[in-house]
This record gives sequence, C-alpha cells and structure tokens, in this order.
Amino acid sequence: MRLQRPRLFLSATTAAFVVLLGLGSAPLAHAQSLQELYDAARAYDASYLSARALLDSAQYRLEQSYALRRPSVGLQLQAGRQTSSTPDSPSTQQANSNSVGASLQGSQSLFNRQNDATIAQAEKSLDVSRADFETAEQDLILRISQAYFDVLAAQDTLGTARASLAAINEQVASAKRNFEVGNATITDTREAQARYDLARATEIQAQNDLLTKRIALDQLVGRQGVEPKALAPVPLALPPLSPSNVEDWVARADADHPAVRRARLGLDVARLETEKAKAGNLPTVALNASVGKGRQWVAGQAGFPFDYRTPSTSSSIGVALNVPLYAGGSIQNRVKETLALEDKSTQDLEAARRAVVQATRTAYYGLQSGTAQVAALEAAESSSQLALEATQLGYKVGVRVNLDVLNAQAQLYNTQSQLARARYDLVVANLRLRQAAGRVTPDDVAAVNRLLKP
Repeated sequence: MRLQRPRLFLSATTAAFVVLLGLGSAPLAHAQSLQELYDAARAYDASYLSARALLDSAQYRLEQSYALRRPSVGLQLQAGRQTSSTPDSPSTQQANSNSVGASLQGSQSLFNRQNDATIAQAEKSLDVSRADFETAEQDLILRISQAYFDVLAAQDTLGTARASLAAINEQVASAKRNFEVGNATITDTREAQARYDLARATEIQAQNDLLTKRIALDQLVGRQGVEPKALAPVPLALPPLSPSNVEDWVARADADHPAVRRARLGLDVARLETEKAKAGNLPTVALNASVGKGRQWVAGQAGFPFDYRTPSTSSSIGVALNVPLYAGGSIQNRVKETLALEDKSTQDLEAARRAVVQATRTAYYGLQSGTAQVAALEAAESSSQLALEATQLGYKVGVRVNLDVLNAQAQLYNTQSQLARARYDLVVANLRLRQAAGRVTPDDVAAVNRLLKP
C-alpha cells in the first residue's frame, strides 16, 4: 500500500479573514521561521542541554576507565626522628637518629579481566549517552514543531471566530431590519442574537487559547512575543515519504531507533557485568617497580660519643600474581545476580522493540488518515461555501429563514477551522512518523521550514 504525498492548501477565505481582521500579530518582517526558533530552542531548552551535558560527561568517564590499562606512578617523601636510651649499658645511654628519604613507585597491570570488562562497559555507556542525546534532539524537534503549529492553528481559529462573529452580526442587523418592515418575526432576531452571543463566547475562548499557545512557544525558545511565520498560501507538498511501505518503516525503526539501540546497548552492558563478575575468580598480574634514596644521621651520647651519616639507595622491580581462593561466596552470588539482571535487560530490549513498532505503525496510519482528512475537509469547505451562498440567496427571496443562514455560516466556519487544524496536524504527523521510526533529523526541520512564507 502506497501513501501519496499529501498537498496542503490554505483557504483563500481563511487567509482573507486573517488579513482583514488581524490577530494581534507582529509585522511579517518580525516573524520567525521554524528553523530560527529551533536553533533558539537548542541553546535554551533545559532538557536538551541536560542530555548534551550528560553526553559530554560520558566521554570523560570513558577516559577515566582507560586509566586502568595505563601505568600509575607515585612519589613518596618521608622524614623521621628516633630516640633510644639504654641506661644499663656501660657505653651508650642515649642515641638520636634522624632520617629522610624519597621513593618513586610505579605499577602496571598486565592481566586483569575485570578491568577489561569495565573499560568495555564504559565504551558502551558512551554509546548509550549518544542514543539518549539523539532521543532528546528528536524530542526537541517534535516539541518545537508542535508548539509552532499550535500557535498558527490558534491564530486561524481566532480568525475564523472573529469572521463568524462579524457575519452573525450582519445577520442580526438584517433580521432586525426585516422585523421592522414586517418581513420577519421576532424569532429570527432572537435566534440571530443568541448565535451572536455564542460566537462572542467562542471568540473569547479562542483568544485565551492563542495566548496559552504563545506562552508555551515563548517558554520553549526563551523569547518573548514570538510570532511564527504562516504556511505559504499556495499549494505545497510535504517532504516525500520514503519508504512508502509501513513494513519498511517498521524494519528501519527496529534497526535505527535510539530507544531500541539504547536497550540493545543495555543488554551488552549487562553481559559485560556478568563477565566482570565471573572474572572475580581469575588471577590478576601486575608489574611493580620502585626506586628510592635516603640518608640517616645517628648521634650517641654519655658513653662513647659518635656521629655518623649513612646514605642509602634502593630499587626493586617484580611481577605480582594475586590468586583469589575464597571470598565467602560473594563472587558466586554476584554472578547469579548479574545473570538475572541480564534476563531483565533482554526483556527491556523486547519491550522497547515492541513499543517502537507500535508507535511507528500508529504514526504511519495516522499520517495516512490525516492526508485523507485534509482532502475531505477541503471538499467540505467548498461544499459549505456553496451551501451558504445558496442559503443566503434563498433567504433574500424568502424561501429560507434566518436560522438556515446561521446554520450554514456555522457549518462553513467550523469546517474552515477544522481544515486549518488538520493541515497543521498533517505537517506535524509527518515529523511524528519519522520520530517514531527514529529517523527525524534537523534536515526535516529545514524541509518543513521551506513550506512557510518567505
């Protein structure tokens, strides 16, 4: 089954309402594109910056683990004084000894399987952090896109509400004039007034919704009074959907999605933890070396006074073998624990794969449904416009009542509002499908940005 590339059309009627009525927006020259706001969000959004900082820290953590394979060198300085006395000795009753020395000690691991597993885990952890950062970046793309088009949709809803209010106001005036000349009953006037009051309440609600959506977008990008650019008022094609088959999307999601990749890396880390636990039974081999130099002063009193100084130099090198024999059962139980945790990681991987497959299928069919919905609403808008014109003509010649006109107007404006919302949802659905498959990138932001007014 192939999914045709959806095409977006901005209603000429809706565009005219936006221009004529105004939505309190800034001039077009001050409007920001989706790309500009996305770049601003990357420098401001706390969740995104947190993931980037975590990735940076993982690189340093990996370098720390590499130190397990490198030699370690230390310098030791020592100084001391010792006093001894032998009152029963006929020769010397007291002696003082002062000593100073310095030694350089080094060690190099030659065989240690636990260290090898720890380093491998650190390398996998860096890949996990990269997957987490990729997830955060994709999430930011969806959040900024959703907030961006939520504002545009709220603007269109407010524009439609104001246009509907103006049209109903004209119908109220017409009903009053007809009642005054005796061509209509008071019922028409009251029905029109009731519709006007309801439209006024709808306008107030739309104003509040637009304000809320603007606050959300401002908060996301760290700016005040953000004014997004609208979609270009000409037929526009969404980025090509490739691949066009849902199973291909599912297959790529299973291979590329950062959540699946993260779970797969988690299983690798768990297996390495088991290897590290088993390595507790293996011997370790290290090369140790040291070199030192010192001097000692000894002075005697009260018998045979003497005073001599002795320099000393020492050096050593050797290989140390450490063989664990018994650790109270801790190693065996640690192995059992890591095997159980390995089973948990296996199930976590399967859960992640199932979740990604479900999300990808849902997003794919949601995009397909959205495409069909836009086409249906476009046809409904055209039909509702023709129906309104016919009803207005019938009202003028006396074959239709005021309520029929009000109903036709409400149907047209409701359809226009739904169509505007469906178009924006379709753009976001395209990005959501790519996110569900783990394939949305900043290039997709640039592609959507080309759909906007220059």
